Amino acid sequence: MQQQQQQRRMLTGALLALIFLLAAVSTTEAGKKEKPEKKAKKSDCGEWQWSVCVPTSGDCGLGTREGTRTGAECKQTTKTQKCKIPCNWKKQFGAECKYQFQAWGECDLNTALKTRTGNLKRALHNADCQKTVTISKPCGKLTKPKPQGKVHLLKAAW
Repeated sequence: MQQQQQQRRMLTGALLALIFLLAAVSTTEAGKKEKPEKKAKKSDCGEWQWSVCVPTSGDCGLGTREGTRTGAECKQTTKTQKCKIPCNWKKQFGAECKYQFQAWGECDLNTALKTRTGNLKRALHNADCQKTVTISKPCGKLTKPKPQGKVHLLKAAW
């Protein structure tokens, strides 16, 4: 009989501890304030449109570019931004376009030129770049095939 009473007390204590724990959790949750959702601002401002980067001096290095956007209620419709044109990029394809080039092809004997193709690797400032480009350059000295047969070496007599 005493053992049953002891078990009842333990069970009652466990139930009271569980009720206390649940009350503490619900009080903590109730104390938290829900953050109001941010209202989306309705704006008639358009996306920024950027000009190409114009170097301050020379054809590469630091420079500026102009940005414009439309919208009657926009606080700012034009702005100038600093930019940089890497000096090791091929300027003939646009100063803000970087290409990964393949190896040079064989020399075309008719034109004395060799060519290679480049695929767009990176475009700075959302520049409008061609996906692939092709460049040519002179082959240089054309080597004539050596005649087959015996080669005679002449030694100069001193």
